[in-house]
Amino acid sequence: MPKDKIAVITGASRGIGKSIAFSLAAAGATIVAVDLDQAATEAVVEELKGMGVKALAVVGNVTVADDADRMISAAVEAFGRVDILVNNAGITRDGLLLRMKDEDWDAVLSVNLKGAFLCTRAASKVMAKQRYGRIVNIASVVGQMGNAGQANYCASKAGLIGLTKSNARELAKRNVTVNAVAPGFIATAMTDALPEKVRDELTAQIPLERLGTAEDIANAVTFLTSEASGYITGHVLSVNGGMYM
Repeated sequence: MPKDKIAVITGASRGIGKSIAFSLAAAGATIVAVDLDQAATEAVVEELKGMGVKALAVVGNVTVADDADRMISAAVEAFGRVDILVNNAGITRDGLLLRMKDEDWDAVLSVNLKGAFLCTRAASKVMAKQRYGRIVNIASVVGQMGNAGQANYCASKAGLIGLTKSNARELAKRNVTVNAVAPGFIATAMTDALPEKVRDELTAQIPLERLGTAEDIANAVTFLTSEASGYITGHVLSVNGGMYM
């Protein structure tokens, strides 16, 4: 388990990112929660502190290089090092290819892919000097198989998988592993609001016959940031109930 490690998690104020923060905290990590939503991020940190966990809230935009650098600097200033980076921040701007606006393409690629690049670049400078690090990127099953109406999102997540593999090769000699988790369909507030028929159609595509949970993803991330995963790098761990094999 990542006990006594310093973990920076982007998009940590809700959903999968929040679950990852609590899972790593339960495993003994100190949490640096990063998000644009100041109130929500501070609420997560206060909840963690209430559990006796060391935690820090950092407000920042992953698409801005100065902000990415500041996130890592804040973690180092507060806790002395950065051991874990989870690139979870992501957005969707779905639409059919023929109608997709340039700004919707650019926004999704900027947050989902460029954001991971900027945060990884900043964190890897610290990790390389330490000669230790665990980086986990949150990709997606649709980055592996594609999905109609999500050309921008699929491209960003497929690109994230390529970034994972390239960075894994570059950073391995510094004892820094880089892996990805590719979630399938995950139960969220958005899927809860779908009509029952649509939910049933989604579930029918999954051999395990259920949507995943945020905790399913958090468990995978916790494993990939632990000492038990020390000989795993450049890997994409699919957590999709068998939807894509």
